[in-house]
Amino acid sequence: MVSEKSAKVLIGGKVYTLSGYEEEEYLQRVANYINSKLDEFNSIDGYKRISADLKATLLELNIADDYFKAKTQVESLESDLDIRDKEIYNLKHDLISAQLKTETLEETIAKLERENKELLLHKTKLEASLEDALLGSLSDN
Repeated sequence: MVSEKSAKVLIGGKVYTLSGYEEEEYLQRVANYINSKLDEFNSIDGYKRISADLKATLLELNIADDYFKAKTQVESLESDLDIRDKEIYNLKHDLISAQLKTETLEETIAKLERENKELLLHKTKLEASLEDALLGSLSDN
């Protein structure tokens, strides 16, 4: 069973205790992300003059935007992965088909080579018989 963990983090110059089932390193990364967003907004001149509520709303909107962009990217990558998986499946199928065809062709080649060897042997015997018959008919003359 996973136990709940706590970590003290610094967000916007204030110390907070975050709790969750994630490791402290993860909780620190979350805090660092929030701090980087705060730094990004604080670097904008007009941001310092707006109300705290509007600052919070802008921060929330920006984080939500990052989330949806990341989610869209994940969906796109998953779609690409599905396409690649289907391509790999098709390539494996093609490979197996080619291997089976190769095995069949190798068996056919081996069979034809055996038949060719038998036919060459039979030809040699027929040529020898013909030679014997021709020599025999020449000696009778």
